[in-house]
Amino acid sequence: MVIEEEFVKRLTQLRMAKGVSAREMSLAIGQSENYINAIENKQMLPSMTGFFYIFEYLEITPQTFFEFDNKNPYRLDEIISYLKYLSPEELDHLTAFFKSITKKK
Repeated sequence: MVIEEEFVKRLTQLRMAKGVSAREMSLAIGQSENYINAIENKQMLPSMTGFFYIFEYLEITPQTFFEFDNKNPYRLDEIISYLKYLSPEELDHLTAFFKSITKKK
């Protein structure tokens, strides 16, 4: 299943970005020491509760986790937190700037 492979890649990417071992993360979320390793090796999938523990530990929303093309979710979330305080006019200026540097179609 494609979504399982993407999930495993994303989990590994975000865990490594956080700088923790699979064992350390497993224990931190209250699981056996090989829990995350088993998920990353496609031996099992987490329960729904397990998903939420993983998201909470990684300090990421489920929505952001499943945005597989978002390679820098922590930076993007930080930027978004600042954007919330801008006026509509300031957001318009930034939108124009982003369009000019990304050559959005």
